[in-house]
Amino acid sequence: MATAERTAAAHDGHVPSPPSERRAWMLACALAVLGAGVLVALLTGAVGRSTAPVVRPVTPPAVPAVAPAPLAPTALAGALSSAPSRSAARQAAIVGHRSRAEQARDAQRFIDQTRTHISTAWMEGFYPIYAVAQRTFGVNWLLIASIHRQESAFSTAPGIYHGLNFAHCCGGPMQFNVTNGPISTWQLVADSYIYGARPRSYDHKTPLHPSLYDDFDSIMAAAHLLSVDGAAFALEGAAWNAAYDYYGHDATGVTYADQVLARAISWSQRGFCINCGVDQEMVLAVHAAYGAPVLAALTAEEAARRGAAKRPSPAPKRLRPAAKRLRSGRAPARQG
Repeated sequence: MATAERTAAAHDGHVPSPPSERRAWMLACALAVLGAGVLVALLTGAVGRSTAPVVRPVTPPAVPAVAPAPLAPTALAGALSSAPSRSAARQAAIVGHRSRAEQARDAQRFIDQTRTHISTAWMEGFYPIYAVAQRTFGVNWLLIASIHRQESAFSTAPGIYHGLNFAHCCGGPMQFNVTNGPISTWQLVADSYIYGARPRSYDHKTPLHPSLYDDFDSIMAAAHLLSVDGAAFALEGAAWNAAYDYYGHDATGVTYADQVLARAISWSQRGFCINCGVDQEMVLAVHAAYGAPVLAALTAEEAARRGAAKRPSPAPKRLRPAAKRLRSGRAPARQG
């Protein structure tokens, strides 16, 4: 029996035992995990992307994308309701007035404005306000947000929540004029907040209302003003006119309206993007459609004013001697 067992053991010693499958399974699992990681990296752009930061569009919640319901009448809208035609309504529009110093500074500000980076968390407080403003006054929230971006970089510009701007005329998130009285632009629309439901919480809520520095009060007032000046849900000529009225009727106002509408249209096509710059091709298209004719008219008016100022005034006619005596109260001498 012992001899047989030794013979079997010696025979088995020349037969290789099958390798363990544990190492193969571990290798397969490792490769699977690695492959999944590479796929995720490719889908998310972690592999092959540039080192430059990528700004992705943000889709804000709770902002309706449908045509608003008919508006309730407001006191300001009623003041313009007697206009018999669209052209008459345009003549009755509430137009901003900016000083030459403001125009010069704003022209540069509009170029530099995209340098400010705004966080997603900060913007979340404004979406409910935009929604209420659109629903209440029938103005596209993208137009409202674009003016908010243009005026104060979404309420992040220095001094927005106290005092007035460098020209000592305007203040707040939407930069309302408070000095062009006796009834200022802000006074005309300050009570606009009463027409909509105030959100429970948002970025800068003041204890008293109306407040020039309260985000809800200011944005609602801007939406009301844009509505009275003809803006609605469509992002087209009426929206451009309302933005032009909002800033003022001058060359810088044309640039302002071009950028505001171009930004709003770009957002409507590609999604809301907090820190994206203005698409210059869109600006040129908007300018060609709406801004260029207005700028040409402004240029022609300015040229006419300068031409009139250069023309010498006609010299007064010399009076005849008899007329001089009559002017002095003496009657002419009789002849003969």
